[in-house]
Amino acid sequence: MQATPPTRTESLLAVAILGLITAAVVTDDASTSHAAFAGGFGVGLAVLLLVARRWPVPALLATAAGILGYYALDLPPVGVAAPAAAILYVVAERGRVVPAAAVGGSLLAVSVAARLVEGDDISVVIGAGLGSEAALMLAVIALGDAVRNRRSLRAALARQAAAAAEERRREAAREVEAERIRIAREVHDTLGHTMSVITLQSAVAREALTDAEPEQVDTALAAIQSVSGSAMAELRATLGTLRREPGPRAPAPGFAQLGTLVNGVRRGGLPVELRVDGPVDALPTVVGSTVYRIVQEALTNVVRHAQATRVTVTIRATPARLSVEIVDDGRGSATGAAGEPGEGLRGMSERVALLGGTLDAADVAGGGFRVSVRLPLAGAAA
Repeated sequence: MQATPPTRTESLLAVAILGLITAAVVTDDASTSHAAFAGGFGVGLAVLLLVARRWPVPALLATAAGILGYYALDLPPVGVAAPAAAILYVVAERGRVVPAAAVGGSLLAVSVAARLVEGDDISVVIGAGLGSEAALMLAVIALGDAVRNRRSLRAALARQAAAAAEERRREAAREVEAERIRIAREVHDTLGHTMSVITLQSAVAREALTDAEPEQVDTALAAIQSVSGSAMAELRATLGTLRREPGPRAPAPGFAQLGTLVNGVRRGGLPVELRVDGPVDALPTVVGSTVYRIVQEALTNVVRHAQATRVTVTIRATPARLSVEIVDDGRGSATGAAGEPGEGLRGMSERVALLGGTLDAADVAGGGFRVSVRLPLAGAAA
């Protein structure tokens, strides 16, 4: 058991015990030797009380033995409950209720038996303070146990509060990390697609300048201006969220922006066919945003790596499920870049997993690459 110093209450009880014995000696016509014994008894009880927090049961037994010895020496009477009350309280407060009750009851039983042996009438013995002494012992034991229970309850509540605070801290850290990943994914998707289109259109413009074709140069530069402007708007919205700036936010791109996305790739010279089957206007916003980012990343990978001559984007919506399929006729993953689980595919997989869907990415027989996504819609919230 951990050693702890006596509390202020225990110190005051020790002083009270010493004062009780001193008062009994002073008011009794005792000899000098008896007065010395009684004083020593009072000091002994006070010392036992001060060490009872560390050794509760031994101190209790020693106190009971001292009380019996006190009366064996015929010292001034002080009862058995009063000198034992303080130690009974401390022992019960330390969680030793049964030993405290057993010792208290034993002291009362010995006191009654001794008085009967001395010839006192049983009615006198029972009526002369036995009830009050028993009540005092029970009261201090109950008080000690109640104090212990209250202290344990406070400690439990403090632990619960600390655990709740730690859980709130962890939840806040998880939210910060999730937001960090979301922003990183948004920036990656936006910049990756934009830079791919700009690179492609720059190559077209350069070739057109060489061939003296001003219309193609103008088209390529217009495409670069359009896609870079859209990218800047998305980045401003993302960074505004990060900075928590007041004011309206640009809506996240979704189904409505798919046409613009596809047209930007078409202007770069890569034919893209967009097929939409089923109602998509009433689908949840988060689903539309996820589909937009998946198509954006898939087209970016095609432009960068596939060397394809055409791409087909097919979206099918039913009441229970939405499927998205992007198929190109390029060189597939045989050369590595398109099929490796890089940041693009990893980001798509994370987005799909958040909505409880599945993503498959694999080569197409005969050449090309397919990205296939299945998103459940049952119970989705707008």
